[in-house]
Amino acid sequence: MPRIGWKRQLFSAACAALALGCQGGAQPAKQAQNVALAQESSATSGAVATMPAAARTPAPPQDTTKAARQQAVDVSRRTAIVNAAARVAPAVVSVNIVRRETVQPQSMWEEFFIPRGYQREVKGLGSGFIYDSTGLILTNAHVVRGAQEIVVTLADGRDFSANVVGTDEVTDIAVIRIPEPTGHPFPVAPLGNSTNLLIGEWVVAIGNPFGYLLSNPEPTVTVGVVSGAGRNIVPSGNDSGYYLDMIQTDASINPGNSGGPLVDADGHVIGVNSSILSRSGGSEGLGFAIPIDRARRVADDLVQHGEVRRAWVGVEVAPADSDRFGRSTAIRISRVADNSPARRAGLKDGEIIEAVGSHQVRTVLDWEAALLDARVGQPLAVRTARNTVRVVPRDLPSLAAERVKAVSDFELVTLTPAIRAERGLVSQSGALIVKLSEAARNVGLRQGDLILQINRRRVRTAEEAADLLKRLADQGPIQIIYERNRHLGAVSFYIR
Repeated sequence: MPRIGWKRQLFSAACAALALGCQGGAQPAKQAQNVALAQESSATSGAVATMPAAARTPAPPQDTTKAARQQAVDVSRRTAIVNAAARVAPAVVSVNIVRRETVQPQSMWEEFFIPRGYQREVKGLGSGFIYDSTGLILTNAHVVRGAQEIVVTLADGRDFSANVVGTDEVTDIAVIRIPEPTGHPFPVAPLGNSTNLLIGEWVVAIGNPFGYLLSNPEPTVTVGVVSGAGRNIVPSGNDSGYYLDMIQTDASINPGNSGGPLVDADGHVIGVNSSILSRSGGSEGLGFAIPIDRARRVADDLVQHGEVRRAWVGVEVAPADSDRFGRSTAIRISRVADNSPARRAGLKDGEIIEAVGSHQVRTVLDWEAALLDARVGQPLAVRTARNTVRVVPRDLPSLAAERVKAVSDFELVTLTPAIRAERGLVSQSGALIVKLSEAARNVGLRQGDLILQINRRRVRTAEEAADLLKRLADQGPIQIIYERNRHLGAVSFYIR
């Protein structure tokens, strides 16, 4: 065989083998290439029809994933604060009142234009909350003071006429009642306790600061923390109540919130919103609430007896020492009344009082706060620097004293040493106001004021004061000099 022919045969055989490989052996590679292209197409255009059934992976439904995410968001939004507000808010009410105030002439010029005894109608607004399913509502005494008409609006918009069960000016607590429903029960706010509050724990203040100006009856919710506990607020000359052992909070308490509940993160009422300290008149983060333990005790007395039984031990106290700023760190007994529970228990003048029960006593207001929560007949453990004694309080001497009716506006009792010690008065004699009408309150007098002079005539007994007021009626303006909070004051008014 010629050499060139051999090469040509070899080349022909190679071409034949190559052709055979192109027809058979290259097919799997082409299939793999088609699969890869199909996968790429599926990822970019969603066309999975070209993929083999074994290679397809179903995508998770988009709507299920979105629903789960929304559910997680909803759960995270429903915090303890939201739950607490939802639990108590339905029981919070608006307290709308109408009172009539006697307008007093302020000058001789006004006497020509203002008729004697002229009264004007004044509307007021506050808050409260239902604490008993029979329709009992807790609010502040200053909210319903002098009310001639009370209308309560529930969070669901229902209106009810209400009547006053009882008020206590000392603690600024009032109980009012609305008719018990026949078919639709009232929502009730669950009451907690105020003995173990934690400084910094979350609280919610609920009330109606604007009433109908917001055009709906649902209450307003503000959030803050317990800023302090056991706060004592020195009363101003026009205040008749004690603001002692109060809960301080930075949750906004605005005008109209008075009487609404202060609620903890568990949805229990721990206080009754009562007052603020403010230079502007609005909330500045210094709000105060009456502890619910005290409010509940006062409410029980008002419902059962119509008044509060106050405890008396017969001790007058004063600061034991003070620094250059007038701050004291201890108090001493300045006087123990004769035939008083304190005298019988063995307390003596000059002793340093360190504690009452488990509460430290460093200031005069600490002592007053301890007495405010004392109960008649229940022993108090009073610890002094010398020892600890058990004092059993009794009813206030002024409650047992004979009352004298003065015209139609006053009930008076003659000041005695026991009553003087009870009230912490400076004056030695006078006529103590134990009850007064709204007309007398409107001119500036308060329960607990001690009448010292009437038209410059010295008053020593309740009978003298009643006789003077009767003889001076309809004879022109009457001026009364009185003692309140160890300070003197004066008012002028007419008696019809």
